[in-house]
Amino acid sequence: MISHEPILWNDSFLTGIDRIDEQHKVLVNTLNEANARLAGNVTRELLEQITRDLLSYAIYHFETEETLMQEYGYAGLATGDAEKHRQEHRSFSQQVVALREGLRDGRLVTREELLSFLNNWLINHILYTDKQLGEFLNNHGYKAQT
Repeated sequence: MISHEPILWNDSFLTGIDRIDEQHKVLVNTLNEANARLAGNVTRELLEQITRDLLSYAIYHFETEETLMQEYGYAGLATGDAEKHRQEHRSFSQQVVALREGLRDGRLVTREELLSFLNNWLINHILYTDKQLGEFLNNHGYKAQT
């Protein structure tokens, strides 16, 4: 079995938007927990549970980001960036749903395939797409909720 290192949270992941950063920490912890749980016996039920829990929280997180995008006029001021951001959310959700449907049809995914997909997607989305959103929000009057 190939070792898959946990994601170590560091300041390079910070977007400057407290709500988003806290949710990203939850997602990173969720992936790290999945990594640990998948080190043992990988069953279809376990894969379904992990993907269900992750998709559920990811959708909640995407709604948070998209609400902030709407509140601060991201689509009007950064049209292409906003659409690309939303499309990345939709694409991720569709890929996870397709993976879940495949599991129900008996198509198992390996631990490495699942973790590589999830970790790469999350890290790239945070470092490029979400950091860009954070910069926009901070430059357009975002104030942390107290």
